Amino acid sequence: MEENNKKKAKKKKSGLTSTIMLVAVFLIGLCTMLYPTVSDFWNEKRQSKAIMNYDDLIVDLTPEDFSKYFSEADEYNRKLKLISFPFLGYSELDEEYYSTLDVNGDGMMGYITIEKIKIQLPIYHGTSDKVLNSAVGHMEGSNLPIGGESTHSVLSAHRGLPSATLFTNLDKLVIGDTFTIKILDKTLTYQVDQVLLVL
Repeated sequence: MEENNKKKAKKKKSGLTSTIMLVAVFLIGLCTMLYPTVSDFWNEKRQSKAIMNYDDLIVDLTPEDFSKYFSEADEYNRKLKLISFPFLGYSELDEEYYSTLDVNGDGMMGYITIEKIKIQLPIYHGTSDKVLNSAVGHMEGSNLPIGGESTHSVLSAHRGLPSATLFTNLDKLVIGDTFTIKILDKTLTYQVDQVLLVL
């Protein structure tokens, strides 16, 4: 009798362990499946908040403030032209680079809007992992994106990240499509004139 009770208790314990394991496997699977959606939603909220904060901040700036910021950016771009190989030698302007157009002190210099693929993303100084995992990075050594003749700005963002959409749908743009970059009180409109695949 006692042996039967032990067997029943053992079976019950074994059944409970199996149920707990099945529930755990189910929850892990569910979390894995939902991670991209939840993470992308969270990133979009953070990006929207960063853009709203930026817009709120620049509302309080004066025309003199804007002139000062753009003059500093022009000066940085001028100095960059004097470097023979800017993508290698930009580090001599590091301190100046990270402080120019940094209105909020968080590294955000503006934002890009691409209506065709329904994205609006903050643009930050540099292309560190931290920046590229959640936003668009401005590549050090390229001109600051303030427009002007003979200026070439390089903006970079990931495609195909499970945690954020970013530039995933950039391949849907074709020659003739437009996008805008907002820097301070300036909205610059660009048109796609060529599409290159860089391996």
